Amino acid sequence: MFRRRTALSVSATAALLVAAPLLAACGSEAHPGAAAIVDGKRITVAQLQAKVKDVRAAQAKSPQGAQLIMNTGRLSLATLNGMIFDEVLARSAEDAGVTVTRGDIQKWRDKAEKQAGGAERLKAMWLQQGIAPQEAEGMVRNQLLLDGVAKHLGADRGTPEGQRKLAQALSATSRSLGIDVNPRFGKWDDQQVILGETKEPWITTEPVRQQA
Repeated sequence: MFRRRTALSVSATAALLVAAPLLAACGSEAHPGAAAIVDGKRITVAQLQAKVKDVRAAQAKSPQGAQLIMNTGRLSLATLNGMIFDEVLARSAEDAGVTVTRGDIQKWRDKAEKQAGGAERLKAMWLQQGIAPQEAEGMVRNQLLLDGVAKHLGADRGTPEGQRKLAQALSATSRSLGIDVNPRFGKWDDQQVILGETKEPWITTEPVRQQA
């Protein structure tokens, strides 16, 4: 399912300023400037801020900018959740020998655009869920990687059993990466493969489903 240009209005601008996340420039005492550490790799607060800023800027350009911003009030947490999950999924795909080509991504997007009613309509649907246009390719890549990992495991994502099998594999990978989140953003849950109470499922912006 979908999660998931006119001049910027005064109301949208005001909403943008109110809703923009106030992220501290410093991280935890052990990892200054880090929003999270994944397998020894820093996800910095600056990187997180940049992604959130891109989404907010794109949302603000929409005629429904104020509403989009209001509906994604916890964008910083959802974005960090996605950035950490990207690392977990990338390692899982690497371990499973799953790769994705540019051609795979384009084929997926072509189908998605047809189902959505056009490229602009698809972008608008993604933006509703905090996915900026420049992040769309990465989101599609992740969807294909997730499908590939599920296929490697013999897990049908359309069934509870398949979901459990995939969840167990991702959870094991998550634990192996020693994920440490700056307390101001919450705590990473290896079992659920999710950041604290963001309650964001893995990847649900799926206008086109691949067969696992």
